[in-house]
This record gives sequence, C-alpha cells and structure tokens, in this order.
Amino acid sequence: MEKIFNTLIDSFIENKVGIAENFLSKSLSLHLKENLTTLYKEKLLKIAGTGNNVNFKQDNLFRNDIIYWLDRKHNDKHENLFFDLMDDFVIFLNKTCYTSITSYEFHYTLYEIGSFYKKHIDQFKSNDSRQFSMIMYLNSEWEENDGGELCIHHKNRIENISPVGGKSVFFKSSELEHEVLISNKLRMSITGWLKS
Repeated sequence: MEKIFNTLIDSFIENKVGIAENFLSKSLSLHLKENLTTLYKEKLLKIAGTGNNVNFKQDNLFRNDIIYWLDRKHNDKHENLFFDLMDDFVIFLNKTCYTSITSYEFHYTLYEIGSFYKKHIDQFKSNDSRQFSMIMYLNSEWEENDGGELCIHHKNRIENISPVGGKSVFFKSSELEHEVLISNKLRMSITGWLKS
C-alpha cells in the first residue's frame, strides 16, 4: 500500500490534487458498493446539507446528494476494513509529511440522476479541523457522457476528474473550490475528511 499512498501524496504535492488508482482494493470497493446499494434500496440514506451543527441547512438548489455516515459502531466488516486502511494512511501521512492528523469522518455519497453539488470549499468558517478532503469512487463502467465529474477550480485553470471506480482523490479542504457536475446515472463514492 505504501506505493499507492506515495502516488496519492506525490501527485498532491505536484498538482494540489492527489489522484491514485486502487487505493481501495477491487474486492473492498465492490463490497462497499454493495453496502451502499443496499442502504439506498432500504431508503436509509439522508438528504445532505451544508454547514455544521451550528448552522446546518438543506438547499436542494445548491446540493442534492444523499449520504450515510460510516461508523465502526455499525460493526460492518467491510467498513471496518476501510477504517483500518484509513488508519494506515493517516499513520503514513503523519510520518512522512508531519501533518498531525488525529481523526477522520467519512460517509457514503450517492448522486441520483440529475443530482449535483455547486461550487464550495470543504472547511467550515467556524471550525478549521478539516485538513484534507478525500473521495474514493465506487462506480463501475463509468463513461464520459455519464457526467458527474468532480470539477476542481484552481487559480488559473479548471480540472475535471471523472468518478471512475477505483480512483481516489485527495486535496486540502481549505484551499480548493470544487463542485460535482450533474450526474446522468447513479454516482457512488465514499467521501470524507482527515482532521486535526
């Protein structure tokens, strides 16, 4: 895994957006996708909002994805394997980059057909604990006309990242504005933040 961790970190240092393939193994990715699909069929995902507990609001003209928070208390073996992987990555990141990450939070994210998330920054104005944003895509057989790209707004250019299964994305939560373009089919991922 260190090779994949290094790929993610090196591409982040070079471009402010780290990208790595197969951060999640194919097997783990498939099981997590099955979990998310089951949660969706059982209508257990909730409408996402913006802001934290202090100023939380829902606005489906700004964001209309649905989410389900991951938690070790669920005692799901595949989610726990995901958390084990994230523990390893945080240890590696702290050891090699001195980032002082102490915790994280992740949720399943599902964009239904026609869903989107307008341009935003991931760090709250009232709380700067989110240091790095991470997205791990669970989509198989994604094609260009399926839409749903992650659109990163750099200072002098725009970078569109296709949500192809197996791809992981990593960037500073406080620095890069980004959006999710309209998805033309179900778009699935695990999204979260490394915190200090």
